[in-house]
Amino acid sequence: MVNGSLRFRLTVSFLFLVIGSSFPLSAATEGLTLGREKNWLVIHGPAIPGGSIRINYLEAYCRPNSTDADWVKHTVIPHTNDVVSLSADAKVLKLRDRLADGVVVEHTITAKADEVDFQLVANNASERASEAHWAQPCVRLGDFTGFGAAQTKDDYAYMPKCFIFLQGKLTRMPMNPWATEARYTPGQVWCPKGVPRTDVNPRPLSPLVPSNGLIGCFSGDEKLIWATAWEPYQELFQGVGRCLHSDFRIGGLAPGETKKIRGKIYIVPNNVKALVKRYERDFPEQSSGK
Repeated sequence: MVNGSLRFRLTVSFLFLVIGSSFPLSAATEGLTLGREKNWLVIHGPAIPGGSIRINYLEAYCRPNSTDADWVKHTVIPHTNDVVSLSADAKVLKLRDRLADGVVVEHTITAKADEVDFQLVANNASERASEAHWAQPCVRLGDFTGFGAAQTKDDYAYMPKCFIFLQGKLTRMPMNPWATEARYTPGQVWCPKGVPRTDVNPRPLSPLVPSNGLIGCFSGDEKLIWATAWEPYQELFQGVGRCLHSDFRIGGLAPGETKKIRGKIYIVPNNVKALVKRYERDFPEQSSGK
């Protein structure tokens, strides 16, 4: 005879097995997954407003002396992209970019519970120096911030949801001063210390210097934060497609040279202190504002 306590444990175990078999990946355990649609890297997640975030990955590889130069004729280095592999669970995506000047960039992108990790290896196997100094992952955040993806006359209404850090404090956009003059307008670029101000996106360049490399935004209901950082990074950028950028720095490649770049995207509950602590752990090189 089965006693009451054992019967209870068996019943609970049976229910757990039934529920587990019906829902093999719950929202709590599934976390984020990845997809690739042409030039778009798509991050899927049950907690993401709209269900996904789309990234033009990569929008462009860029030459230096770009701040006041023609984007197409001077700055952009043409490249092609191939999907090397996507794991069966859609957690690990490997891509390969081939730049017109001979550089090859290998991307390993890994989705976790509440972040996406980027590990890049750029190699110049050619016999000439490469002018690949920086690159742009363009993250579209209209749906996440509650304003939709379509471009309209109110395309910049999402900006008060967006932030960078100035003098160590989270500062929402638009901040004062806000630059308005450049070769191409609108938008806003923040250039960190150590990066030539002649080498950034040809959008209005802010005189303000970010105190770290973290840029992000709040969801429409303010319950979540999306944020990103790269090491090394070239600039922070608010663009024209309801997008935000942390554009990563390559710094050029000599013949035979290899460089490694890493990045993170965080999609986390609205706890700014916890996010900053995590960012400083992941990017200790940037935590002092370098």
